Amino acid sequence: MISINRILMSAETAVTEATENSELTQSIEEEVDKASGVFSQIGEKITEAMPSLLFALIVLLIGIALAKIASHILSKFLKRSNIDGTARSFLVSLIRIILYIIVLITALTMLGVPMSSIITVFGAAGLAISLALQNCLSNLCGGFIILFSKPFSAGDTIEIDGSVGDVKSISILYTKIITADNKSVLIPNGKVTDAKIINYTETPTRRVDLTFDISYDADFEKAQGIILNIIKSDKMILSDPAPVVRMGAHNASAITIDTKVWTENQNYITVKYKMLEAVKAEFDNNNIEIPYNKLDINIKEQK
Repeated sequence: MISINRILMSAETAVTEATENSELTQSIEEEVDKASGVFSQIGEKITEAMPSLLFALIVLLIGIALAKIASHILSKFLKRSNIDGTARSFLVSLIRIILYIIVLITALTMLGVPMSSIITVFGAAGLAISLALQNCLSNLCGGFIILFSKPFSAGDTIEIDGSVGDVKSISILYTKIITADNKSVLIPNGKVTDAKIINYTETPTRRVDLTFDISYDADFEKAQGIILNIIKSDKMILSDPAPVVRMGAHNASAITIDTKVWTENQNYITVKYKMLEAVKAEFDNNNIEIPYNKLDINIKEQK
């Protein structure tokens, strides 16, 4: 009796397992059918879209090639103009990027992507990039302004933000100047456009401003004549505009003589040093005292 019950239980278990296996197999078959249906639909969609994909790819490749050709032609055309080399390369790169964007938008339109979606995507991307690269964009715009407004050019001697030197190069993001002691200074273009710029070499000539002090006991007219003779003997000093040698101030212990002479830009430093050295030597030869601060010390003896 026990054996029969065991046999019946085993049979029932086998039937149950067979039923479960059958249901599992049926479920797997249904999932496979669904997956194959999805892949079939994808394949049909790809087959239907294949002509559009090929056409969009052809448009993309041809558009890129035409953009490169147009950029090359524009570069050759700009070389014949008076536009600065850095400005020329920047302009060509900017136009090439714009052409690439137009080609990409055209290709996406061929694929049936709505124009409103394209504009939204590009707008969101542009906003994100502008927020992330705010300082870089400021320098980029500053470089664009410098290159086309030309407040200075490579080789000019300028003063920006307290730094004085010769302009070595003007890039899209930075302006590089070399100081008199051969230091390289990179100034962001965003700061350049906001700063006060002094260009010392934009005009061919420059004025040298000097002051000389003499004592009240000295002969002013004699000192004035000495300075004028030094100016006349220096071929680097221009006669037009006429030099100025006049009494500039009555100080506490000296009379100040203002001296203003004009020279060519490249001779500015030489003329300045020569004038200082020559005036000192002639004042000494003619017993014209150059006053300096004196301290008198009186010692009282205690009785």
